[in-house]
Amino acid sequence: MYDVTIIGGGPAGLSAALLLGRCMRKVIVFDSGEYRNAWSDAMHAFITRDGINPRDFIKEARQDLEKYDFEFKAKEIVSARCAGGFFEVTDSEDQVYLSRKLLLATGIQDRWPQIPGCEPFNGKSIHHCPYCDGWEHKNTALGAYGKNRDAIGLSLSLKTWSSDVTLYTDGTRRLRAADTQLLERNKVKICTAPIERLEGEGSKLQRVVFKNNGSMACDAIFFSTGQDQRATLGRQLNCDFTSKGVIKTYHQQQTNVSGLYVAGDAARDMQLVIVAAAEGTKAGVMINKELQEEFRM
Repeated sequence: MYDVTIIGGGPAGLSAALLLGRCMRKVIVFDSGEYRNAWSDAMHAFITRDGINPRDFIKEARQDLEKYDFEFKAKEIVSARCAGGFFEVTDSEDQVYLSRKLLLATGIQDRWPQIPGCEPFNGKSIHHCPYCDGWEHKNTALGAYGKNRDAIGLSLSLKTWSSDVTLYTDGTRRLRAADTQLLERNKVKICTAPIERLEGEGSKLQRVVFKNNGSMACDAIFFSTGQDQRATLGRQLNCDFTSKGVIKTYHQQQTNVSGLYVAGDAARDMQLVIVAAAEGTKAGVMINKELQEEFRM
C-alpha cells in the first residue's frame, strides 16, 4: 500500500513526488516514457533551466528524488478505479497497485500537422507554443497553421515575435469578412492554398510548397490543430471535463473525485513546463494535508 500513486513522470509528476518525498510519504511514480516535448532539443521559460534538453531535465529531476522514499516504474498504467476508499491501478503487465491518493500527471498529446515532409522539422522549426519557442525564431518568416478559423488568434499572437507572419489554412476558406479585416489591419498575410509539402535543410524549415506549384519562404511554423488527453484514466475514474477536453480541477488541483488530483497539461491551466511543475507541487501539498487530517486521532 502506497500513500500516493503518481501516474506521469514529467515535470508535474516529479515535482509532486519531490514534495511528497520530503513529507516522508511513500510514493510510486509510473512513467510511460511518452512526453509531449519528445521532439524538442530544448526547454524554455523555466527559470534557471532555460534551454536545457528535456531529457536532461527529467534525468536531473529523478536524481533529486533518489534520497527520498520514492519508487519509480517505467511502465504504462492502463486502468484505474476507486475501490473501498483506495485507488487501484493496473499496469500493462496486469500488476495491481494500491494507494490512498492518486495524482494524474499524464499530460496531453498534440495533433501535429499532417503535412508531407514535416517530420524533420517537428520540435525544431515546427512548434505548438510560441511562448516556449517563439524567441528562437524572432524576426524571421513565421507561419501560423490551422484549418478554417483555428489559427487566427495564433497568427495575431505571433506578431509579438516577428513582423512577417502568414496564416496558412491549407485549402480551407472559412474566414469571415471580419477575420480578414482584422488580419489585414495587423499585417498578417493570409494563404488559403492547399499545401503540398514542406522543404528545408536538415531540421531548418525554409519554405512551404503549394499544390499549385507555388511556394512561400517560411522559417518556422506554429500550429493550432487541437490536442487530446494522452491517457483515458480520467474518464475511467469519472472525472469532470471542461469543454476544451481537459480534466476539470479546482483551486489546488483537486478533481470532483475525492482523493484524486490532476496536475500539468492534462488539467486546465496554462500549458507551460514551469506551470506544470508548480501544479505538481500544489497538488503534493494538498495531498499531504489530506493525509495528515486522515491520520489524526
